[in-house]
Amino acid sequence: MTTAVERFRAAVDNRDLGALDDLFTEDIRLYSPVKFTPFEGRPAVLGLFGVLLRTFEDFRYVGEFAGTSQTSADGTEAPSAVLLFRAKAGGKEIHGIDLVHLDEDGRIKEFTVMVRPASAVQALGEAVLAGLVADGLAPAP
Repeated sequence: MTTAVERFRAAVDNRDLGALDDLFTEDIRLYSPVKFTPFEGRPAVLGLFGVLLRTFEDFRYVGEFAGTSQTSADGTEAPSAVLLFRAKAGGKEIHGIDLVHLDEDGRIKEFTVMVRPASAVQALGEAVLAGLVADGLAPAP
């Protein structure tokens, strides 16, 4: 049986936004390295992923670790995976991880992205904000 994490990786590898829709819970929360409050709800997170799939250059997962960890929303233990990735954005090389928490049905309920170095975080933040504004998902600064 293919897990939600495997299906998520395949959707990202194929830049298939439609395949992500069924993988997320309705109340998914995504914690971004460039925004203090999380993106909340499937429509907001799918909108963000639409921008991310266009923004990242040469995005690839380079490792995966599975286990359990506490969620940020309520501190409950949940099946989790850490996905290590490399990419470029705004000409900057990015090293990052995606921390994925699953619900009892195996769908993604929480997603945390961590990125380094700081210059890449800044370049990514600028590129993502421009994409969100262009898509009508955020007000112009």
